[in-house]
Amino acid sequence: MAKAPSSSEEGVGGGGHPEPGAHDSTTPPPPPLKRRGSYVAQAIREATTKLATTSDTARLDAELLMAHALGVSRSDLLLRHMQDAVPPAFAALVERRAAQKPLAYIIGTQEFFGRSFLVTSDVLIPRADSESVVEAALAAAPEAKRILDCGTGSGALLLTLLAEVPAAEGVGIDASMGAIAVAAANAGLLGLAERARILHADWTQNGWAKGHGRFDLIIANPPYVETGADLAPDVRGFEPASALFAGPEGLNDYRILLPQLPDLLTENGVAVLEIGYLQAAAVTQIAEKQGFSVEVKQDLGQRDRALVLRIKLGKGESTG
Repeated sequence: MAKAPSSSEEGVGGGGHPEPGAHDSTTPPPPPLKRRGSYVAQAIREATTKLATTSDTARLDAELLMAHALGVSRSDLLLRHMQDAVPPAFAALVERRAAQKPLAYIIGTQEFFGRSFLVTSDVLIPRADSESVVEAALAAAPEAKRILDCGTGSGALLLTLLAEVPAAEGVGIDASMGAIAVAAANAGLLGLAERARILHADWTQNGWAKGHGRFDLIIANPPYVETGADLAPDVRGFEPASALFAGPEGLNDYRILLPQLPDLLTENGVAVLEIGYLQAAAVTQIAEKQGFSVEVKQDLGQRDRALVLRIKLGKGESTG
């Protein structure tokens, strides 16, 4: 990484290497040096120090905010822009992050399963833990033709599955009109708009599933946080409560949604639900009462993260 010129280098200007103090009347003097703090590299260091009190990834946050302010990728920033002047917008971005606003909401995007998704405060930020839910769904239903995503949010789960299973088409539902707009925008950006129908529907309301038919794969990341849970300030203070909280045990939405799934699945259909890492036993009990067999899948941290549900023989629709 190149360093900012020091004061001893002021005599070196463009157009050759004159002797010290050898500027004549026909050679314009070199431009004045920027102060040390006006360079991108130094501003990133200062921002890292400022963010260290509120973020466990302060340096990464500072780099991503700077890349966003410059309108370049992080890799391009590190390779080509560390000696640029600091863009005027950077300081305000750092202040917003220092106030614990999630980075993804500030820059407007989040990476998930190797793709970039638009996010706003209308949707939960897609997390790496949920990638294990997608992997479980791909393993359980690799040839799914119709996919339903209950509570689609940004569309990250549904659109990732459609991108990974080119023969599939999907329906994503959400009770939030803001979320519907975000998911539809992501479908367009990923070139999946023709295969993904993003619809306003609320599974807590009677009749929401009428006319949708049956699905080979149903995936859901429903609200599952206990109402009184001790959440990080950047989660509780900024992410949508309606997508987080599900009663004192975090189980309310599972109790509503699970009884509806047998009528939405094809004969050999599979449902994959994300769960809180301490909820496997409780949600398994709810699922088994609806006639499902249950397989628990872990995330990269070896924590319970997904339940794979299949209708047991003799339950639900007759197998003939």
